[in-house]
Amino acid sequence: MTAATDAPGAHNAITDVPGVRLGHHHRVTDDALGTGWATGTTVVDLPGSATAAVDVRGGGPGTRETDLLDPSHTVQKVDAIVLTGGSAFGLAAADGVMTALADAGRGIPMGGPDKTVPIVPAAVIFDLPMGAWHNRPDADFGARALAAATGGAVAQGSVGAGAGARAGALKGGVGTASVVLGDGPGAGYTVGALVVANPVGAVIDPRTGLPWGASAELAGEFGLEAPDADRIAALASLEAKSAVLNTTIGVVATDAPLSAAACRRLAVAGHDGLARAIRPAHSPLDGDTLFAVATGDGPVDRSEGVPAAMPAELPLLAALSGPAADCVERAIVRAVLAAETVSGVPAYRDVLAGNR
Repeated sequence: MTAATDAPGAHNAITDVPGVRLGHHHRVTDDALGTGWATGTTVVDLPGSATAAVDVRGGGPGTRETDLLDPSHTVQKVDAIVLTGGSAFGLAAADGVMTALADAGRGIPMGGPDKTVPIVPAAVIFDLPMGAWHNRPDADFGARALAAATGGAVAQGSVGAGAGARAGALKGGVGTASVVLGDGPGAGYTVGALVVANPVGAVIDPRTGLPWGASAELAGEFGLEAPDADRIAALASLEAKSAVLNTTIGVVATDAPLSAAACRRLAVAGHDGLARAIRPAHSPLDGDTLFAVATGDGPVDRSEGVPAAMPAELPLLAALSGPAADCVERAIVRAVLAAETVSGVPAYRDVLAGNR
């Protein structure tokens, strides 16, 4: 859990983590439920590369290069992570990211400056009914999202990989959040999360009309007011989402110096936040997948009182795990609050917040 001394980063975004950049590319048209567009790609760019791992909890994942991220395997660092719409077809977006990175000389050196292999894991959401059966992300989407990557404030809601996302009966999208730890073993380190919220489960408590994750709010970031009875009734009247249009994917990042094994545990912790904000989560038809990356490359100091048989980074990892879960939970709420209505799929702001 976050502590009283913790606070959001400057942009309350995953880009508050040093060494992390973020870019979106999407296409959205008014007839997305017909023959139009409502899909896109989001790239987490890691210019200095980062130690990484992944934890897949959903029963129907669509992924690329996740086996490589096993902590026991040879490659320990990645150059970028792609989150994209288009279901398995959308994995092609990673090709464009790989090509652009290789052209820039980034990746694992294989004999010369023009011979590198960028490591670019990817995960997808199932948004094909939102126009993506015939209009889906390709390599160009990936290249454009990478080119748009920035280290500052970033767009949220119906953008990038969240352009065609749905969250239960409401419009889903991309959300992000961060926290700078104020005390303890993790003091001074930053944790951030980026999530594409596209679950079959509900993100809103039907009794109150508020997000399940509303209690995770930090520094008044949500600005929520309780909806009245009429708005709660309007939510109840919405048609439920198809049980095959699903999956929540994302990235947890920190600037702490963690091993690949510790990153795996950080990804595991992140899923706790996902499960708090989405009910139910991790269903057989969801492909819920969270990556974790650590950009720090300094030495890990052994804290006093840690048994010699335990990893030296254990106190730091323990300090980061609660905030990681909270950041994922907050990012999901922020995704839903920022989303805009697309092709008749209603946004929270229109159904429950009255556009205030």
